[in-house]
Amino acid sequence: MKTFIKAYILPAVLLVAFATQTEAQTRRTTSNKRVTTTTTTTTKRTVAARVPSTKVTYKTPKRKVVSVRTVPNRTVVIYRGQNYYYAKNKYYTQSRGRYIVIAPKVGFRIKTLPVNYKKVRYNNRNYYNAYGVFYTQIGNEYEVVDPEVGTIVYELPDDYEKVVINDETYYEFANILYEKIQVDGTRAYEVVGIIEME
Repeated sequence: MKTFIKAYILPAVLLVAFATQTEAQTRRTTSNKRVTTTTTTTTKRTVAARVPSTKVTYKTPKRKVVSVRTVPNRTVVIYRGQNYYYAKNKYYTQSRGRYIVIAPKVGFRIKTLPVNYKKVRYNNRNYYNAYGVFYTQIGNEYEVVDPEVGTIVYELPDDYEKVVINDETYYEFANILYEKIQVDGTRAYEVVGIIEME
């Protein structure tokens, strides 16, 4: 009986096992051939890091100038002999008896950051973004700076403007150009350049 099992049954079991394994491998190989991989390629638009203002076209031909008669609860900040008035996360300058909203110029320094600022880290550098204005800490003060190209923020101030450069649309605030992007499924804005005023 042992001889019969060794001679006939064991080879038959091995043959069935081998055939089943071969068929399973064939099925697996066949199903792998049916799977296709889709790769999505995103083309990133690029502009020069510094863009002359003559190459920028605003979607709204006349820039909206926000002015008010009074600025309650304001703080006066003097920079290079000029008075800036700060209230409700905005800077103002006075002209002809009215206060006009402006963005402070690069180099402008303050001792305390505006409320509701957001810390932004890029390229091992800390920025503080408040209402679209970027600051870095220098000693005991905070100085307005241009952010590096590639810096990402998740919101823009309400009065940003759409601009066109080389038939591509970007977003501008305080002469900083942004491109709308997605970061982990969330809308964000990446700094792509700075407009140089001529």
